[in-house]
Amino acid sequence: MALRLVDVYRPDDDTALNLPDDTYDVLGHWTYAIDDGQRMDRVLMDVAETEAFLDWLNRAVTEEYRVVLQSVEATLPRPEVEEDEEEAEPADDEEEDVSISRIGRAELYSYAYDTTDLSLVYYALVALSTIVAAGGMLRDQTAVVIGAMMIAPLIGPSLTLALSTTLGDLPLLGRALRANLLGVGLALFGALGIGWAFPIDPATGEVAARTVIGLPDVALAGAAGAAGVLAVTRDQATGLVGVMVAVALLPPVVAFGLLLGNGYLEAAGRAGLLTATNVAALNLAAVCTFLVLGVRPRDWRDVEQARTSVRLALALWGGVLALLFALFWWTG
Repeated sequence: MALRLVDVYRPDDDTALNLPDDTYDVLGHWTYAIDDGQRMDRVLMDVAETEAFLDWLNRAVTEEYRVVLQSVEATLPRPEVEEDEEEAEPADDEEEDVSISRIGRAELYSYAYDTTDLSLVYYALVALSTIVAAGGMLRDQTAVVIGAMMIAPLIGPSLTLALSTTLGDLPLLGRALRANLLGVGLALFGALGIGWAFPIDPATGEVAARTVIGLPDVALAGAAGAAGVLAVTRDQATGLVGVMVAVALLPPVVAFGLLLGNGYLEAAGRAGLLTATNVAALNLAAVCTFLVLGVRPRDWRDVEQARTSVRLALALWGGVLALLFALFWWTG
């Protein structure tokens, strides 16, 4: 059972934070008076309860407050698990309990902002992964290309794009688009420069494989998007899943740049189509997975905007995927 400590800092008015009875599975609740006229309520609960609890807190606490979430590695005695918990009938308000089996919206936002931070490290990792991938393709060494996928920091911006679409959050959407465009653009121009400087054989296995689109490629990109969302929302390590996401994005982009730099326009066009198809499949699967996991905006005023955003995203990515796949099939 994954646990969180929720620390609520608020003005000291000598009153405790009265939690709704039998609403949240609270394992512990402590109240402290601290310096500077503040009081802290510390609540220990399951990670799946945090999103609904923070939503209630936002409605119930009228004065200024600050919430800090901390991950709990272990606690003794161990929390008791109800034996009939899995067999319980769904409650009438199950639709409102959107945080079951995943981390809360606040932690998703924190992950999204961290992974779309356009730092020098981000640019350096993209550039280095591009160089390694290009070297592996020029020498037709699969292991080297796999190493490039492990370096590429593409999973965060890709999943943030799907998350911002699902929540209808325009500022986050702009941040995700900027990170994706700059990252992919840097990889493309880097590969283009390498392709201009070094000759390449388009029949090389690692290059030729990125000029063909089939259902397995679409399935791989979709599985990468869904797996990435599941890993992030379950607070699990994203290293290996990030490699899977990079499989769908980095090699096609690098192959596109190498072929374009060498003047193989037809093969480059097919690699570009594969890149666009993978982007559409990955984002479509990621948005659908966020929806299945119940990721929704907190404020009811944002719900309609989120619904519009999701409809547009599903129509866009689904339409682009169908169009590109049909185009590739027709020209192939």
